[in-house]
Amino acid sequence: MECDATELLAIAVSVARPAAELAREMRVSGVGDVTTKSTETDVVTAADQAVERQVRDALAAARPFDQVLGEEFGDAPRPGGRHGLRGDGASQGADGRSAVRWILDPIDGTVNYLYGLRPYAVSLAAEIDGEVVAGVVIDAATGEEWTATKGGGAFAAGRRLSGSGQQRLSQALVGTGFAYTSARRAHQAQVLAGLLMHIRDIRRFGSAAVDLCYVADGRLDAFYEKGLNAWDHAAGGLVAREAGVLVSGSGGAPAGPDLVVAAPPGLHEQLLGYLERLDAAGGP
Repeated sequence: MECDATELLAIAVSVARPAAELAREMRVSGVGDVTTKSTETDVVTAADQAVERQVRDALAAARPFDQVLGEEFGDAPRPGGRHGLRGDGASQGADGRSAVRWILDPIDGTVNYLYGLRPYAVSLAAEIDGEVVAGVVIDAATGEEWTATKGGGAFAAGRRLSGSGQQRLSQALVGTGFAYTSARRAHQAQVLAGLLMHIRDIRRFGSAAVDLCYVADGRLDAFYEKGLNAWDHAAGGLVAREAGVLVSGSGGAPAGPDLVVAAPPGLHEQLLGYLERLDAAGGP
């Protein structure tokens, strides 16, 4: 089956909008059942899990043989299904799975969500054979929405996005984020201290997905962070790339857990150069 990125985006948007509404409704009702994951500061709420379940159910109804990777429930087995053909007659692999995998962060910015701060976002991307081809990020706190398809551009409220025109790193407003473990935070603080004298200023909004969309939208000139998972940057990274922003890791590697750097062509090499000298991809 040749999956159409535009069709996958339409499904993503139709699923992500009610998911964002659920997150808002549950925030108004009060945040409940707060637990922790990797550290005492790495929180997960009942809303994170409820939103992910709703998205998984909606995707299973729309495309039952696709895989889903979500922050809260991982790479959970697809519900039901069988080998052979999907209901639309499309062929599958021997394990019954399609070539499409959805990558979901049900609430990116859970600490913001916990404290009633903005932004917090639903991020949903579709990849085919490991390449992200469609994505949507919705700031659930405001309803702002960013979308992109591979080769089709990035958009927000009908506007085509083109990133920042800034070419001087000394005048660049740069976004970043920090890990939940104290040892990694200490290293990230050292990197930031070394970078601050070379940029206009720093911003920390608390949602990597939204940060990447802000770079695409020109609200940030650039963004970098170590320790991001696929669900943190899959959709936002596509939005940034389709806006003409360069998104990479360090040392020629693709964006990944070691480092994600997003900046327009006029800034990317400058920013990455400083980050590599400061060993931003290193440390704990």
